[in-house]
Amino acid sequence: MPLREDIKKVLVIGSGPIIIGQAAEFDYAGTQACRALKEEGLEVVLVNSNPATIMTDKAMADKVYIEPLTLDVVKRIIEIEKPDSVLSTLGGQTGLTLSMQLDKEGFLKSHNVKLLGANRETIDKAEDRQMFKDTMEEIGQPCIPSKVVETLEDAQAFALEIGLPVIIRPAFTMGGTGGGIANTMEELHEIAENGLRLSPITQILVEKCISGWKEIEFEVIRDRLGNVITVCSMENLDPVGVHTGDSIVVAPAVTLADKEYEMLRTAALDIVSALKVEGGCNCQFALHPTSMEYAVIEVNPRVSRSSALASKATGYPIAKVAIKIAIGYTLDEIVNAVTGKTYACFEPAIDYLVVKFPKWPFDKFVYGKRTLGTQMKATGEVMSIGSSFEQAIMKAVRSIELGLDTLQMEKHREMSDEEILRQLHQCDDERIFVVYDALRRGIPVETVHEITMIDSWFLSKIKNLSEMAQWLGEGELTQDKYLAAKKWGFLDKTIEKLSGQPVGELHRPAVYKMVDSCAADFKAEYPYFYSSYDGENGAELFLVEHPPDKK
Repeated sequence: MPLREDIKKVLVIGSGPIIIGQAAEFDYAGTQACRALKEEGLEVVLVNSNPATIMTDKAMADKVYIEPLTLDVVKRIIEIEKPDSVLSTLGGQTGLTLSMQLDKEGFLKSHNVKLLGANRETIDKAEDRQMFKDTMEEIGQPCIPSKVVETLEDAQAFALEIGLPVIIRPAFTMGGTGGGIANTMEELHEIAENGLRLSPITQILVEKCISGWKEIEFEVIRDRLGNVITVCSMENLDPVGVHTGDSIVVAPAVTLADKEYEMLRTAALDIVSALKVEGGCNCQFALHPTSMEYAVIEVNPRVSRSSALASKATGYPIAKVAIKIAIGYTLDEIVNAVTGKTYACFEPAIDYLVVKFPKWPFDKFVYGKRTLGTQMKATGEVMSIGSSFEQAIMKAVRSIELGLDTLQMEKHREMSDEEILRQLHQCDDERIFVVYDALRRGIPVETVHEITMIDSWFLSKIKNLSEMAQWLGEGELTQDKYLAAKKWGFLDKTIEKLSGQPVGELHRPAVYKMVDSCAADFKAEYPYFYSSYDGENGAELFLVEHPPDKK
Protein backbone atom coordinates (compact mmCIF):
# COMPACT_ATOMS: atom_id res chain seq x y z
CA MET A 1 0.00 0.00 0.00
CA PRO A 2 1.34 3.51 -0.76
CA LEU A 3 1.89 6.17 1.89
CA ARG A 4 -1.35 7.43 3.44
CA GLU A 5 -2.45 10.52 1.54
CA ASP A 6 -4.14 12.09 4.57
CA ILE A 7 -0.79 12.60 6.35
CA LYS A 8 1.29 15.66 5.44
CA LYS A 9 2.47 17.17 8.74
CA VAL A 10 3.28 15.19 11.88
CA LEU A 11 3.85 16.36 15.45
CA VAL A 12 6.38 14.13 17.24
CA ILE A 13 6.28 14.26 21.06
CA GLY A 14 9.63 13.57 22.73
CA SER A 15 10.19 11.96 26.10
CA GLY A 16 11.45 14.94 28.07
CA PRO A 17 14.50 15.05 30.35
CA ILE A 18 16.79 12.14 31.16
CA ILE A 19 15.63 11.22 34.65
CA ILE A 20 15.91 8.24 36.97
CA GLY A 21 13.71 5.55 35.45
CA GLN A 22 13.77 7.12 31.98
CA ALA A 23 17.12 7.30 30.24
CA ALA A 24 18.26 8.30 26.76
CA GLU A 25 16.85 5.32 24.83
CA PHE A 26 13.88 7.40 23.62
CA ASP A 27 16.23 9.88 21.99
CA TYR A 28 17.38 6.93 19.85
CA ALA A 29 13.76 6.12 18.92
CA GLY A 30 12.77 9.76 18.38
CA THR A 31 15.73 10.38 16.09
CA GLN A 32 14.81 7.32 14.00
CA ALA A 33 11.22 8.57 13.86
CA CYS A 34 12.13 12.03 12.57
CA ARG A 35 14.45 10.60 9.92
CA ALA A 36 11.88 8.04 8.76
CA LEU A 37 9.17 10.69 8.43
CA LYS A 38 11.41 13.08 6.51
CA GLU A 39 12.45 10.25 4.18
CA GLU A 40 8.81 10.07 3.15
CA GLY A 41 8.68 13.80 2.40
CA LEU A 42 6.52 14.65 5.41
CA GLU A 43 6.80 17.87 7.38
CA VAL A 44 7.97 17.14 10.94
CA VAL A 45 7.32 19.24 14.04
CA LEU A 46 9.10 18.09 17.22
CA VAL A 47 8.44 19.12 20.80
CA ASN A 48 10.80 18.04 23.58
CA SER A 49 11.85 19.72 26.81
CA ASN A 50 15.42 18.40 26.70
CA PRO A 51 17.86 20.32 24.43
CA ALA A 52 20.68 17.81 25.13
CA THR A 53 19.33 15.25 22.66
CA ILE A 54 20.04 14.35 19.06
CA MET A 55 16.35 14.56 18.15
CA THR A 56 16.30 18.29 18.95
CA ASP A 57 19.07 19.00 16.45
CA LYS A 58 17.85 21.46 13.81
CA ALA A 59 18.46 18.96 11.01
CA MET A 60 16.11 16.37 12.54
CA ALA A 61 12.83 18.24 12.13
CA ASP A 62 11.40 21.15 10.17
CA LYS A 63 10.34 22.85 13.39
CA VAL A 64 11.78 22.14 16.84
CA TYR A 65 10.07 23.34 20.03
CA ILE A 66 12.11 23.03 23.22
CA GLU A 67 9.24 23.47 25.66
CA PRO A 68 7.84 21.77 28.77
CA LEU A 69 5.88 18.64 27.87
CA THR A 70 2.54 19.69 29.32
CA LEU A 71 -0.99 19.61 27.94
CA ASP A 72 -1.19 23.40 27.59
CA VAL A 73 2.11 23.60 25.70
CA VAL A 74 1.26 20.78 23.28
CA LYS A 75 -2.18 22.31 22.66
CA ARG A 76 -0.60 25.66 21.86
CA ILE A 77 1.86 24.06 19.42
CA ILE A 78 -0.96 22.19 17.67
CA GLU A 79 -2.90 25.46 17.32
CA ILE A 80 0.15 27.22 15.87
CA GLU A 81 1.49 24.45 13.58
CA LYS A 82 -1.82 22.78 12.65
CA PRO A 83 -0.42 19.25 12.15
CA ASP A 84 -2.78 16.63 10.73
CA SER A 85 -1.27 13.86 12.90
CA VAL A 86 0.45 13.35 16.24
CA LEU A 87 2.83 10.46 16.92
CA SER A 88 2.04 8.94 20.31
CA THR A 89 4.36 5.95 20.61
CA LEU A 90 7.93 7.30 20.33
CA GLY A 91 8.14 9.45 23.46
CA GLY A 92 7.85 6.73 26.06
CA GLN A 93 5.17 7.07 28.70
CA THR A 94 5.25 10.87 28.44
CA GLY A 95 4.20 10.93 24.79
CA LEU A 96 1.64 8.18 25.28
CA THR A 97 -0.02 9.84 28.28
CA LEU A 98 -0.14 13.30 26.66
CA SER A 99 -1.63 11.88 23.47
CA MET A 100 -4.25 9.96 25.42
CA GLN A 101 -5.26 13.02 27.42
CA LEU A 102 -5.53 15.18 24.27
CA ASP A 103 -7.72 12.55 22.64
CA LYS A 104 -9.98 11.98 25.67
CA GLU A 105 -10.60 15.73 25.99
CA GLY A 106 -11.71 15.84 22.37
CA PHE A 107 -8.97 18.35 21.52
CA LEU A 108 -7.47 16.25 18.71
CA LYS A 109 -10.86 15.67 17.09
CA SER A 110 -11.79 19.35 17.28
CA HIS A 111 -8.53 20.24 15.48
CA ASN A 112 -8.73 17.38 12.92
CA VAL A 113 -5.60 15.69 14.28
CA LYS A 114 -5.15 11.91 14.03
CA LEU A 115 -3.33 9.66 16.50
CA LEU A 116 -0.57 7.64 14.81
CA GLY A 117 1.04 4.47 16.12
CA ALA A 118 -1.62 3.43 18.62
CA ASN A 119 -5.25 4.43 18.89
CA ARG A 120 -7.03 5.35 22.10
CA GLU A 121 -8.59 1.88 22.50
CA THR A 122 -5.21 0.16 22.19
CA ILE A 123 -3.59 2.52 24.69
CA ASP A 124 -6.40 2.04 27.20
CA LYS A 125 -6.39 -1.75 26.89
CA ALA A 126 -2.65 -1.90 27.53
CA GLU A 127 -2.23 0.86 30.11
CA ASP A 128 -5.49 0.78 32.09
CA ARG A 129 -4.85 -2.05 34.56
CA GLN A 130 -8.46 -3.28 34.68
CA MET A 131 -9.01 -3.18 30.91
CA PHE A 132 -5.70 -4.96 30.37
CA LYS A 133 -6.64 -7.69 32.82
CA ASP A 134 -10.06 -8.10 31.19
CA THR A 135 -8.49 -8.33 27.72
CA MET A 136 -6.01 -10.99 28.83
CA GLU A 137 -8.82 -13.04 30.36
CA GLU A 138 -10.84 -12.75 27.13
CA ILE A 139 -8.04 -14.32 25.05
CA GLY A 140 -7.12 -16.93 27.66
CA GLN A 141 -3.79 -15.45 28.76
CA PRO A 142 -2.96 -16.08 32.43
CA CYS A 143 -2.46 -13.12 34.71
CA ILE A 144 -1.01 -13.00 38.20
CA PRO A 145 -3.77 -12.87 40.87
CA SER A 146 -4.45 -9.17 41.21
CA LYS A 147 -7.03 -6.46 41.66
CA VAL A 148 -7.30 -2.95 40.26
CA VAL A 149 -8.17 -0.43 42.98
CA GLU A 150 -8.61 3.30 43.25
CA THR A 151 -8.52 3.71 47.04
CA LEU A 152 -6.05 2.87 49.77
CA GLU A 153 -8.74 0.97 51.72
CA ASP A 154 -9.43 -1.36 48.77
CA ALA A 155 -5.70 -1.99 48.35
CA GLN A 156 -5.34 -2.98 52.00
CA ALA A 157 -8.42 -5.21 51.89
CA PHE A 158 -7.20 -7.15 48.83
CA ALA A 159 -3.69 -7.53 50.29
CA LEU A 160 -5.23 -9.11 53.40
CA GLU A 161 -7.28 -11.41 51.14
CA ILE A 162 -4.34 -12.81 49.09
CA GLY A 163 -1.62 -12.33 51.71
CA LEU A 164 1.65 -10.41 51.72
CA PRO A 165 3.98 -9.69 49.99
CA VAL A 166 2.27 -7.89 47.12
CA ILE A 167 3.49 -5.77 44.21
CA ILE A 168 1.96 -2.33 43.60
CA ARG A 169 1.86 -1.21 39.93
CA PRO A 170 0.37 2.27 39.22
CA ALA A 171 -1.46 2.79 35.89
CA PHE A 172 0.03 5.06 33.22
CA THR A 173 3.44 5.52 34.81
CA MET A 174 6.87 4.52 33.53
CA GLY A 175 9.89 2.77 34.97
CA GLY A 176 7.77 1.39 37.80
CA THR A 177 7.34 4.94 39.14
CA GLY A 178 5.23 4.89 42.28
CA GLY A 179 5.30 1.10 42.56
CA GLY A 180 7.14 -1.40 44.69
CA ILE A 181 6.99 -4.59 46.74
CA ALA A 182 5.15 -4.36 50.07
CA ASN A 183 6.17 -6.93 52.68
CA THR A 184 4.20 -5.36 55.54
CA MET A 185 0.95 -3.44 55.86
CA GLU A 186 2.95 -0.32 56.75
CA GLU A 187 4.91 -0.61 53.48
CA LEU A 188 1.66 -1.26 51.59
CA HIS A 189 0.14 1.93 53.00
CA GLU A 190 3.15 4.01 51.95
CA ILE A 191 3.61 2.52 48.46
CA ALA A 192 -0.09 2.36 47.56
CA GLU A 193 -0.70 5.94 48.68
CA ASN A 194 2.26 7.14 46.59
CA GLY A 195 1.19 5.05 43.58
CA LEU A 196 -2.35 6.43 43.63
CA ARG A 197 -0.97 9.96 43.81
CA LEU A 198 1.39 9.46 40.84
CA SER A 199 -1.03 7.61 38.55
CA PRO A 200 -2.70 10.07 36.14
CA ILE A 201 -6.00 8.18 36.58
CA THR A 202 -5.53 7.45 40.33
CA GLN A 203 -5.42 3.71 39.78
CA ILE A 204 -3.08 0.96 40.98
CA LEU A 205 -2.83 -2.77 40.52
CA VAL A 206 -2.32 -4.81 43.69
CA GLU A 207 -0.66 -8.03 42.54
CA LYS A 208 0.42 -11.23 44.26
CA CYS A 209 4.22 -11.20 44.50
CA ILE A 210 5.88 -13.98 42.48
CA SER A 211 9.48 -12.95 43.06
CA GLY A 212 11.86 -15.64 41.91
CA TRP A 213 10.13 -16.52 38.64
CA LYS A 214 12.07 -15.92 35.41
CA GLU A 215 11.31 -12.67 33.58
CA ILE A 216 11.15 -12.98 29.79
CA GLU A 217 10.40 -10.28 27.22
CA PHE A 218 9.43 -10.41 23.56
CA GLU A 219 9.75 -7.40 21.28
CA VAL A 220 6.96 -7.68 18.72
CA ILE A 221 5.94 -5.61 15.71
CA ARG A 222 2.58 -5.64 13.89
CA ASP A 223 1.04 -3.81 10.95
CA ARG A 224 -2.58 -2.77 10.26
CA LEU A 225 -3.25 -5.91 8.19
CA GLY A 226 -2.40 -8.13 11.14
CA ASN A 227 1.04 -9.24 9.96
CA VAL A 228 3.05 -9.77 13.15
CA ILE A 229 6.59 -10.96 13.96
CA THR A 230 8.81 -11.25 17.02
CA VAL A 231 11.93 -9.16 16.59
CA CYS A 232 13.84 -10.43 19.62
CA SER A 233 13.45 -12.40 22.83
CA MET A 234 15.20 -11.18 25.98
CA GLU A 235 15.81 -12.71 29.39
CA ASN A 236 16.51 -10.93 32.65
CA LEU A 237 19.40 -12.35 34.63
CA ASP A 238 17.58 -11.19 37.76
CA PRO A 239 14.29 -12.95 38.53
CA VAL A 240 10.90 -11.22 38.81
CA GLY A 241 11.04 -8.57 41.53
CA VAL A 242 13.75 -6.42 39.92
CA HIS A 243 12.59 -3.93 37.29
CA THR A 244 13.82 -4.96 33.85
CA GLY A 245 15.53 -1.57 33.52
CA ASP A 246 17.62 -2.41 36.60
CA SER A 247 18.36 -5.98 35.57
CA ILE A 248 21.19 -7.36 33.48
CA VAL A 249 19.41 -8.53 30.32
CA VAL A 250 20.53 -11.13 27.78
CA ALA A 251 19.33 -11.42 24.18
CA PRO A 252 18.22 -13.83 22.93
CA ALA A 253 16.63 -15.74 25.86
CA VAL A 254 19.09 -18.51 26.72
CA THR A 255 17.65 -20.74 29.46
CA LEU A 256 14.30 -21.66 27.88
CA ALA A 257 13.44 -25.09 26.52
CA ASP A 258 11.96 -25.06 22.99
CA LYS A 259 8.44 -25.67 24.35
CA GLU A 260 8.77 -22.76 26.79
CA TYR A 261 10.08 -20.44 24.09
CA GLU A 262 7.33 -21.30 21.61
CA MET A 263 4.66 -21.03 24.31
CA LEU A 264 5.70 -17.49 25.26
CA ARG A 265 6.31 -16.41 21.67
CA THR A 266 2.81 -17.55 20.67
CA ALA A 267 1.37 -15.72 23.69
CA ALA A 268 3.16 -12.50 22.66
CA LEU A 269 1.81 -12.70 19.11
CA ASP A 270 -1.73 -13.38 20.38
CA ILE A 271 -1.58 -10.46 22.83
CA VAL A 272 -0.36 -7.93 20.27
CA SER A 273 -3.01 -9.09 17.81
CA ALA A 274 -5.76 -8.80 20.45
CA LEU A 275 -4.66 -5.27 21.36
CA LYS A 276 -4.48 -4.38 17.63
CA VAL A 277 -1.14 -2.63 18.08
CA GLU A 278 0.18 -1.03 14.90
CA GLY A 279 3.95 -0.72 15.34
CA GLY A 280 6.32 -1.87 18.07
CA CYS A 281 5.17 -3.52 21.28
CA ASN A 282 6.91 -5.06 24.28
CA CYS A 283 5.40 -8.09 26.08
CA GLN A 284 6.72 -9.12 29.50
CA PHE A 285 6.14 -12.54 31.04
CA ALA A 286 6.87 -14.30 34.31
CA LEU A 287 7.78 -17.98 33.90
CA HIS A 288 7.90 -20.45 36.78
CA PRO A 289 11.50 -21.74 37.00
CA THR A 290 10.57 -25.43 37.30
CA SER A 291 7.27 -25.75 35.40
CA MET A 292 5.47 -24.51 32.28
CA GLU A 293 3.33 -22.12 34.34
CA TYR A 294 3.54 -18.50 33.18
CA ALA A 295 1.75 -15.20 33.58
CA VAL A 296 1.58 -11.94 31.65
CA ILE A 297 3.22 -9.10 33.60
CA GLU A 298 2.49 -6.15 31.33
CA VAL A 299 2.50 -4.89 27.74
CA ASN A 300 3.88 -1.59 26.43
CA PRO A 301 1.95 -0.59 23.26
CA ARG A 302 4.76 1.68 22.15
CA VAL A 303 8.44 1.77 21.44
CA SER A 304 10.00 1.09 24.84
CA ARG A 305 13.34 0.91 26.60
CA SER A 306 13.64 -2.68 25.42
CA SER A 307 12.97 -1.63 21.81
CA ALA A 308 16.24 0.28 21.65
CA LEU A 309 18.09 -2.74 23.03
CA ALA A 310 16.37 -5.15 20.62
CA SER A 311 17.07 -2.83 17.67
CA LYS A 312 20.78 -2.58 18.39
CA ALA A 313 21.03 -6.26 19.29
CA THR A 314 19.50 -7.50 16.04
CA GLY A 315 20.12 -4.75 13.51
CA TYR A 316 16.34 -4.45 13.03
CA PRO A 317 15.35 -0.74 13.35
CA ILE A 318 12.12 -1.13 15.34
CA ALA A 319 11.37 2.59 15.68
CA LYS A 320 11.89 3.22 11.97
CA VAL A 321 9.69 0.27 10.99
CA ALA A 322 7.04 1.35 13.51
CA ILE A 323 6.92 4.81 11.92
CA LYS A 324 6.57 3.37 8.42
CA ILE A 325 3.66 1.24 9.68
CA ALA A 326 2.06 4.28 11.36
CA ILE A 327 1.98 6.20 8.07
CA GLY A 328 0.46 3.36 6.06
CA TYR A 329 3.06 0.80 5.02
CA THR A 330 2.89 -2.91 5.81
CA LEU A 331 5.77 -5.15 6.89
CA ASP A 332 6.14 -6.73 3.46
CA GLU A 333 6.63 -3.26 1.89
CA ILE A 334 9.41 -2.01 4.21
CA VAL A 335 12.95 -2.86 3.09
CA ASN A 336 15.46 -4.07 5.70
CA ALA A 337 17.95 -1.22 5.98
CA VAL A 338 20.86 -3.55 6.88
CA THR A 339 20.56 -6.14 4.10
CA GLY A 340 19.03 -3.85 1.51
CA LYS A 341 17.33 -6.95 0.05
CA THR A 342 15.03 -8.56 2.60
CA TYR A 343 11.88 -7.00 4.05
CA ALA A 344 10.73 -6.13 7.55
CA CYS A 345 8.41 -9.16 7.62
CA PHE A 346 11.47 -11.44 8.07
CA GLU A 347 12.22 -12.19 11.73
CA PRO A 348 15.84 -11.36 12.63
CA ALA A 349 18.25 -14.25 13.27
CA ILE A 350 21.31 -13.75 15.46
CA ASP A 351 24.34 -15.98 15.96
CA TYR A 352 25.89 -14.19 18.94
CA LEU A 353 24.86 -13.10 22.43
CA VAL A 354 24.04 -9.61 23.71
CA VAL A 355 24.29 -8.33 27.29
CA LYS A 356 22.71 -5.13 28.60
CA PHE A 357 24.25 -3.84 31.84
CA PRO A 358 22.49 -0.97 33.72
CA LYS A 359 24.22 2.21 34.83
CA TRP A 360 23.09 3.56 38.20
CA PRO A 361 23.66 7.11 39.56
CA PHE A 362 24.68 6.02 43.07
CA ASP A 363 28.11 7.61 42.59
CA LYS A 364 26.28 10.97 42.49
CA PHE A 365 23.54 10.13 45.01
CA VAL A 366 25.76 8.60 47.67
CA TYR A 367 22.97 8.47 50.25
CA GLY A 368 20.48 6.89 47.83
CA LYS A 369 19.02 3.51 48.78
CA ARG A 370 20.91 1.00 46.61
CA THR A 371 18.44 -1.88 46.87
CA LEU A 372 16.68 -2.78 43.62
CA GLY A 373 12.99 -3.57 43.20
CA THR A 374 10.07 -2.88 40.87
CA GLN A 375 10.80 0.86 40.66
CA MET A 376 13.62 1.54 38.22
CA LYS A 377 16.67 3.44 39.50
CA ALA A 378 19.07 3.19 36.54
CA THR A 379 19.74 6.26 34.38
CA GLY A 380 21.41 4.47 31.48
CA GLU A 381 22.96 1.25 30.28
CA VAL A 382 25.67 -0.26 28.12
CA MET A 383 25.19 -2.99 25.54
CA SER A 384 27.88 -5.47 24.57
CA ILE A 385 28.01 -8.19 21.92
CA GLY A 386 30.08 -11.36 22.14
CA SER A 387 30.25 -14.89 20.84
CA SER A 388 29.57 -16.16 24.40
CA PHE A 389 27.96 -14.88 27.59
CA GLU A 390 31.39 -14.79 29.26
CA GLN A 391 32.83 -12.55 26.55
CA ALA A 392 29.81 -10.24 26.45
CA ILE A 393 29.55 -9.75 30.24
CA MET A 394 33.28 -8.98 30.44
CA LYS A 395 32.93 -6.32 27.75
CA ALA A 396 29.94 -4.83 29.57
CA VAL A 397 31.68 -4.66 32.96
CA ARG A 398 34.66 -2.85 31.44
CA SER A 399 32.37 -0.33 29.75
CA ILE A 400 30.16 0.62 32.71
CA GLU A 401 32.74 3.05 34.20
CA LEU A 402 33.34 1.26 37.49
CA GLY A 403 37.10 0.98 36.93
CA LEU A 404 36.87 -2.83 36.68
CA ASP A 405 38.30 -5.21 34.10
CA THR A 406 36.77 -8.35 35.65
CA LEU A 407 33.80 -9.08 37.94
CA GLN A 408 36.09 -8.97 40.97
CA MET A 409 35.63 -6.04 43.35
CA GLU A 410 38.50 -5.60 45.80
CA LYS A 411 36.22 -4.80 48.73
CA HIS A 412 34.52 -8.19 48.33
CA ARG A 413 37.86 -9.98 48.27
CA GLU A 414 38.48 -8.69 51.78
CA MET A 415 35.16 -9.99 53.19
CA SER A 416 34.72 -13.27 55.03
CA ASP A 417 32.64 -16.12 53.60
CA GLU A 418 29.89 -15.33 56.12
CA GLU A 419 29.79 -11.69 55.02
CA ILE A 420 29.59 -12.70 51.34
CA LEU A 421 26.70 -15.08 52.09
CA ARG A 422 24.88 -12.27 53.91
CA GLN A 423 25.51 -9.93 50.98
CA LEU A 424 24.01 -12.47 48.57
CA HIS A 425 20.64 -11.93 50.25
CA GLN A 426 20.84 -8.22 49.40
CA CYS A 427 19.47 -7.36 45.95
CA ASP A 428 21.36 -4.22 45.01
CA ASP A 429 23.51 -2.76 42.24
CA GLU A 430 26.55 -4.83 43.31
CA ARG A 431 24.88 -8.24 43.53
CA ILE A 432 26.49 -9.61 40.33
CA PHE A 433 29.94 -8.89 41.81
CA VAL A 434 29.01 -10.56 45.10
CA VAL A 435 27.81 -13.60 43.12
CA TYR A 436 31.16 -13.74 41.32
CA ASP A 437 33.09 -13.60 44.59
CA ALA A 438 30.89 -16.27 46.17
CA LEU A 439 31.52 -18.65 43.27
CA ARG A 440 35.23 -17.78 43.32
CA ARG A 441 35.36 -18.93 46.94
CA GLY A 442 33.83 -22.28 46.05
CA ILE A 443 30.30 -21.63 47.34
CA PRO A 444 28.24 -24.09 45.25
CA VAL A 445 26.14 -22.90 42.31
CA GLU A 446 23.13 -24.58 43.93
CA THR A 447 23.54 -22.51 47.11
CA VAL A 448 23.87 -19.25 45.19
CA HIS A 449 20.80 -20.16 43.10
CA GLU A 450 18.70 -20.90 46.20
CA ILE A 451 19.55 -17.50 47.67
CA THR A 452 19.34 -15.31 44.56
CA MET A 453 17.06 -17.37 42.27
CA ILE A 454 19.39 -16.46 39.40
CA ASP A 455 19.24 -19.31 36.89
CA SER A 456 22.03 -21.88 37.24
CA TRP A 457 23.00 -21.37 33.58
CA PHE A 458 24.07 -17.80 34.31
CA LEU A 459 25.78 -18.82 37.54
CA SER A 460 27.79 -21.54 35.79
CA LYS A 461 28.97 -18.99 33.21
CA ILE A 462 30.05 -16.57 35.94
CA LYS A 463 31.81 -19.46 37.66
CA ASN A 464 33.68 -20.11 34.39
CA LEU A 465 35.12 -16.60 34.58
CA SER A 466 36.26 -17.05 38.18
CA GLU A 467 37.93 -20.37 37.27
CA MET A 468 39.62 -18.79 34.26
CA ALA A 469 41.05 -16.03 36.48
CA GLN A 470 42.37 -18.71 38.85
CA TRP A 471 43.82 -20.80 35.99
CA LEU A 472 45.68 -17.78 34.64
CA GLY A 473 47.45 -17.49 37.98
CA GLU A 474 48.67 -21.09 37.84
CA GLY A 475 51.81 -22.18 35.96
CA GLU A 476 53.07 -20.98 32.60
CA LEU A 477 51.08 -18.69 30.34
CA THR A 478 50.77 -20.80 27.18
CA GLN A 479 49.24 -20.01 23.81
CA ASP A 480 46.22 -22.23 24.55
CA LYS A 481 45.65 -20.59 27.92
CA TYR A 482 46.01 -17.12 26.39
CA LEU A 483 43.52 -17.80 23.58
CA ALA A 484 41.02 -19.40 25.98
CA ALA A 485 41.13 -16.25 28.13
CA LYS A 486 40.75 -13.98 25.10
CA LYS A 487 37.67 -15.90 23.92
CA TRP A 488 36.08 -15.19 27.29
CA GLY A 489 36.77 -11.48 27.13
CA PHE A 490 39.97 -10.99 29.16
CA LEU A 491 42.17 -8.07 28.09
CA ASP A 492 45.92 -8.55 27.52
CA LYS A 493 46.70 -6.33 30.51
CA THR A 494 44.30 -8.35 32.68
CA ILE A 495 45.93 -11.61 31.58
CA GLU A 496 49.34 -10.18 32.43
CA LYS A 497 48.12 -8.98 35.84
CA LEU A 498 46.53 -12.31 36.75
CA SER A 499 49.34 -14.50 35.39
CA GLY A 500 52.23 -12.28 36.41
CA GLN A 501 53.75 -12.92 32.96
CA PRO A 502 54.04 -10.77 29.82
CA VAL A 503 51.83 -11.65 26.84
CA GLY A 504 54.59 -10.78 24.37
CA GLU A 505 54.46 -12.91 21.23
CA LEU A 506 51.34 -14.72 22.39
CA HIS A 507 49.28 -11.66 21.42
CA ARG A 508 46.71 -12.21 18.68
CA PRO A 509 44.52 -9.46 17.16
CA ALA A 510 40.75 -9.71 17.38
CA VAL A 511 38.55 -10.63 14.45
CA TYR A 512 35.36 -8.72 13.69
CA LYS A 513 32.01 -10.38 13.09
CA MET A 514 28.90 -8.94 11.47
CA VAL A 515 25.57 -7.91 12.95
CA ASP A 516 23.37 -8.16 9.87
CA SER A 517 19.90 -9.21 11.20
CA CYS A 518 19.97 -12.46 9.19
CA ALA A 519 22.91 -14.54 10.56
CA ALA A 520 24.67 -14.26 7.17
CA ASP A 521 21.78 -15.87 5.25
CA PHE A 522 21.86 -12.84 2.93
CA LYS A 523 24.65 -10.48 1.95
CA ALA A 524 24.45 -7.33 4.02
CA GLU A 525 24.84 -3.83 2.61
CA TYR A 526 25.09 -1.90 5.89
CA PRO A 527 26.12 -4.21 8.75
CA TYR A 528 28.00 -3.32 11.90
CA PHE A 529 30.60 -5.37 13.74
CA TYR A 530 31.67 -6.73 17.11
CA SER A 531 35.08 -8.02 18.13
CA SER A 532 35.73 -11.65 18.99
CA TYR A 533 38.52 -14.21 19.10
CA ASP A 534 37.12 -17.15 17.19
CA GLY A 535 36.26 -17.90 13.58
CA GLU A 536 36.86 -15.93 10.42
CA ASN A 537 37.11 -12.16 10.15
CA GLY A 538 33.75 -10.95 8.85
CA ALA A 539 35.06 -7.41 8.35
CA GLU A 540 37.70 -8.62 5.87
CA LEU A 541 35.13 -10.65 3.93
CA PHE A 542 32.80 -7.63 3.85
CA LEU A 543 35.56 -5.40 2.45
CA VAL A 544 36.33 -7.95 -0.26
CA GLU A 545 32.66 -7.94 -1.31
CA HIS A 546 32.25 -4.16 -0.83
CA PRO A 547 35.60 -2.51 -1.71
CA PRO A 548 35.78 1.13 -0.63
CA ASP A 549 35.35 3.80 -3.26
CA LYS A 550 38.86 5.01 -4.19
CA LYS A 551 37.69 8.32 -5.63
